[in-house]
Amino acid sequence: MVIPEDLGVSVGDIVRIRKNGLVIQGVVMPKHAYSAPDILVIKLESGYNIGVSIDSSASIEIIGKKPIEQLGVEQPRGAVGTGPMVKVIGTGGTIASKVEYETGAVRPAMTSEELLEIIPEAGEIARLDVEILMSILSENMEPEYWERIAESVYRAMMSGYEGVVITHGTDTMSFTSAAIAFAIQNMPVPAVFVGSQRSSDRPSTDAATNFIGALLAAAKAPFAESVVAMHSDTSDLEIAIHRGTRVRKMHTSRRDAFQSINAQPIAMIDPYKREIRITSSDYRPRSRGEPILYNGFEKKVALIYSYPGIEAELIDIMVDKGYRGIVIAGTGFGHVPEKLVPSLKRAVENGIPVAITSQTLYGRVNLAVYSTGREMLRAGVIPCEDMLPEVAYVKLSWILRRTRDMDEIRKLMLTNIAGEISPRHTKNLYR
Repeated sequence: MVIPEDLGVSVGDIVRIRKNGLVIQGVVMPKHAYSAPDILVIKLESGYNIGVSIDSSASIEIIGKKPIEQLGVEQPRGAVGTGPMVKVIGTGGTIASKVEYETGAVRPAMTSEELLEIIPEAGEIARLDVEILMSILSENMEPEYWERIAESVYRAMMSGYEGVVITHGTDTMSFTSAAIAFAIQNMPVPAVFVGSQRSSDRPSTDAATNFIGALLAAAKAPFAESVVAMHSDTSDLEIAIHRGTRVRKMHTSRRDAFQSINAQPIAMIDPYKREIRITSSDYRPRSRGEPILYNGFEKKVALIYSYPGIEAELIDIMVDKGYRGIVIAGTGFGHVPEKLVPSLKRAVENGIPVAITSQTLYGRVNLAVYSTGREMLRAGVIPCEDMLPEVAYVKLSWILRRTRDMDEIRKLMLTNIAGEISPRHTKNLYR
């Protein structure tokens, strides 16, 4: 957003530029951090943005000023809409963003009223109370941010909201949904994560339908868990509700990128008929009980994938650098090359739990089949059943803030706390 000082203009100035016989008039826009320094981005009256190279042949005249609203200044003004009270917690992503057509900027919807401007149907489903907790790109999520989100969701549940919707960027949404599943137990109402694969200024956006599905789940669904609400297919007909410890983003851009792994979705929601169809009887029901907050995540936990050529020194470095836990996504049944076994044993002997998952995702870890797996078991690793690698990472991070006792860590990792382990698999779970 930096404008070269010698140009004498700033974001929001209305300028008239003359260059090579052309006259260009518009509003000076923020520019990309990697834009060339001599390029000025101008929004024309038509609404289009253009880049103008400013050199000795160009002259710039400031003819006015367009005020640019500062992000994060305005605070929520209270709940709007009708129906059950639902807390909407913003953490980032484009799902609850507002396009400023005068400037072209996309910013978080800062108030309940603004959210209804974007998705007016939401006010017919629930009373919305919006809180912008943070506004980050989801690839910048950190374990300490999970703690902030957990505290906010917990407060909302303790305050009597009928449900909570958390808007989140899609790239790491499955990590955060798992974190909340472990951090808040005995949930009385749903905590529904929702994102958007297509930004709200695109004709193919999935933002509105995803949000309506999430809101219906938060306000009216019979379950009370941490879940993810996203498109079930490429059309807009249904929103799938995935358990927060069983979901993974499986495509970079498709609207149905999120899939339940080794499990069925809990429900399907028709955002137009506003109907909820329960597809699994295995869920925690709503209740009038109080949630229990077990917050805190250990940051010094590593998640690595086994691969041909991996060196044992990667494990040794983590041990020497003071990592508290290691999760490995092994091949097939959960294997790593035999040459890593001594380093895994050293990690365990140094009080560093090593949890083993499978990068195949579907199926279950079984280290008793082949000799390498049996050597890994003798080294003291923890085979994590059918847990997803990222869920095992989140769970180990959470456990390490509860205990450092290796026997207790093993016991908790193999205990099904939030639906992260399936005792058995049913048909048609592999896509």
